Amino acid sequence: MAERSFKAQVEDLKLGAGETFTGEGILAITKALLESGVGYVGGYQGAPISHLMDVLADAEELLAELGVRYEANANEAAAAAMLAASVHYPIRGAVTFKGPVGVNVASDALANLSSSGVTGGALVIVGEDYGEGSSIMQERTHPFAMKAQMWLLDPRPNLPSIVKAVSDGFDLSEASNTPVMLMVRIRSCHVTGSFTARDNQRPTLTVRDALSNPRSDFNRVVLPPMSYVHEQDKVKNRWPAAEKFIRDHAMNEVFGPKDAPLGIVVQGGMYNGLIRALQRLGLADIYGGTQVPIYVLNVAYPLISGEFLDFCQGKDHVLVVEEGQPEFIETQLGSFLYRAGALVKLHGKGLFPMAGEYTGAVMLDAVEGFLRQAAPGILPAQVRAPNVDRPAIPDLTKTVPIRPPGFCTGCPERPIFAAMKLVEKELGKHQIAADIGCHLFASLPPFEIGGATMGYGLGPAANGAFDGGGEKRPVAIIGDGGFWHNGLSSSFTNMAFNRSDGVAIIVDNYYSAATGGQDVMSSRADNASKATKNPISRALKGIGIDWVRQIDRTYDVAKMRDTIREALTTPVKGPKVIVASSECMLNRQRREKPLTQKAIKEGRRVEAPRFGVDEAICTGDHACIRLSGCPSLSLKRLDDPLRDDPVASIDQSCVGCGNCGEVADAAILCPSFYRADVVHNPTKWERRLASFRARIITALQRRRAARRLSFGPAE
Repeated sequence: MAERSFKAQVEDLKLGAGETFTGEGILAITKALLESGVGYVGGYQGAPISHLMDVLADAEELLAELGVRYEANANEAAAAAMLAASVHYPIRGAVTFKGPVGVNVASDALANLSSSGVTGGALVIVGEDYGEGSSIMQERTHPFAMKAQMWLLDPRPNLPSIVKAVSDGFDLSEASNTPVMLMVRIRSCHVTGSFTARDNQRPTLTVRDALSNPRSDFNRVVLPPMSYVHEQDKVKNRWPAAEKFIRDHAMNEVFGPKDAPLGIVVQGGMYNGLIRALQRLGLADIYGGTQVPIYVLNVAYPLISGEFLDFCQGKDHVLVVEEGQPEFIETQLGSFLYRAGALVKLHGKGLFPMAGEYTGAVMLDAVEGFLRQAAPGILPAQVRAPNVDRPAIPDLTKTVPIRPPGFCTGCPERPIFAAMKLVEKELGKHQIAADIGCHLFASLPPFEIGGATMGYGLGPAANGAFDGGGEKRPVAIIGDGGFWHNGLSSSFTNMAFNRSDGVAIIVDNYYSAATGGQDVMSSRADNASKATKNPISRALKGIGIDWVRQIDRTYDVAKMRDTIREALTTPVKGPKVIVASSECMLNRQRREKPLTQKAIKEGRRVEAPRFGVDEAICTGDHACIRLSGCPSLSLKRLDDPLRDDPVASIDQSCVGCGNCGEVADAAILCPSFYRADVVHNPTKWERRLASFRARIITALQRRRAARRLSFGPAE
């Protein structure tokens, strides 16, 4: 169950020539694929491109009508391998995944694809995840494009430019027999706008047609001596063909005056930030009209030397806006100038920081610094004046606490790590490797469980060096998404084959929850087009792992604790796996809340559990908070002058999972938690019973108050 449904927006994908399409970038990309006659699409979800997979899934019926094959791939490598259909057949194919980690996973398939070359257009849409909004290591897709000789598009972040890039990308791929990467940053994925639509096109050759007339060409097989020929073909034929196409079709753009003593070269994806900085300096208007010449690299690789040198004619200074490190573009442009014997001074890193996201403030400071050096006279007087310099932005890192990510309220993964903390108290600290996914939050306070994370599905493999036996068994944690992505084939076969004596805990929350709640093989939900309800435990037994424990309610902290203790202490040798299953609370709430609200509105009886803390019993030691970390469990100060310490308190965000009480019971903490069932639309009998109880309680309270008064004031 994906976190967003695009069923309504999918109707807009049917718009025809001349109609106006309005929507998000990811919807525009899908529409552009259909207008370009794509024959098959696939991919793997991952921010910031996750919703593109959700759009494709919701549009599956429309894709089928057009003869387009849709595949939700098991991982990025499988998605990239799918593009093999474009090697021998003139079929346009596109896949999408998060970059650069998706590119890392898919690297072997992409390298082979690029070596053999394609006859049909092959487009890899990567969601570039660089900067402060990223959830991964800070890297760029750019170096892989250079290494594998794949062309890299980085269009300006507006819908017409993005749509044109999709169309041009297919044409460029076919013109140069080379796969093309289309890089869309987070702002491009979610930017809204409009463009004039074209008619959707059925592929000229569908995958069904291709199956009826199979083709093969051993010259495209990546084996010696053909692989040596591929390398020469890239340099002598494909690269020149790509450069010619890029120039002939003006894929890169130039804005501003033709003659000026300076200019700016910018990656297409950074164009909006640059224009905004020039606006603030009084050198551009709200429509993008600029007084400074700008060369926009909608194609970030390959760079076209002749085009760049033409832009530099008559200029003394040129600024390169290239986000991230190393400075691939700046270095290449510097090489062009050196070989041409040009005297243009190139600026870039130094004015801009080498690493980090180019936020509005960073962009403004760097552009202003460049203009002050290169042509201070171009700046408006109020900007040049020294007395109007902007105040320095204070360093807030020393005063504002960091806000690390954490588990959602009611998350079924939280009790797993509470149980692990209890076992740690008994058996001591263990070597623990983590994986990619929500459970990685456990490496942060209050749990601080889990260390290294080496890639999606590689958590148990990261413990390979420790799996040979020792005083304590190593522990690895992996999610169900990671298990099906790469974990089964890499981590668990590795454990089984090497007879590991380690422990692996598979956090099964029924979905690929961290990427947006998409179904996986072991999801419990019905899925009309995908195979679900395949137990993880059955897959483990299939590769020879016999010690498997299935827990179907992770909120049972005591059972989780006992099972983890058993895995760490049993005399049985070999891999030991615990499958800890409970549904992702976010997805559960998305499914159940509308049904509950509908039932209440219709007057049907509905029970909703809520939890609270009895302030009179709470000891105030806050151990329950340290073992839970739930956002709804916080502190509250009492009016009682005899109790200085705040007590635990549960706020209105509680979803009634019961983890706080389970933790208190398993850890033998104070019994201050209570459960109250809120009844909506109660029956007549329940109303009468509630009224009777209220009268009894009121009578008892009055009697107690009267007794207190009868004693009178203390002497």
